[in-house]
Amino acid sequence: MESKQAMLNIIKYTGGTILTIGISIFLYGFFISNYSAITGIGIGTIMGAIFIFLMGVFFVATEEMQDKTDKGIRVVQ
Repeated sequence: MESKQAMLNIIKYTGGTILTIGISIFLYGFFISNYSAITGIGIGTIMGAIFIFLMGVFFVATEEMQDKTDKGIRVVQ
C-alpha cells in the first residue's frame, strides 16, 4: 500500500500543479490578453490536468484490484 500511496501523492501534486498553471493561463488569456488563442491553451491545459488525474487514479485502482484478486485457475471436480 505504501507504493500506491506514493503514486497517488505524485498524481495529486502533478495534476494540481498543471491545473494551477492552466487556470492562470486561462485567466490571463480571458481578462488581460486580446488573443483568444491563449484562452484556448488555458482550457486545454485544464482539461489535460483533469485527464492526467483521472487516468492516474484509474491506474492505481486497477493495480489495487489486481493485487487483491486470486491468481490462477480453479479446477473443481
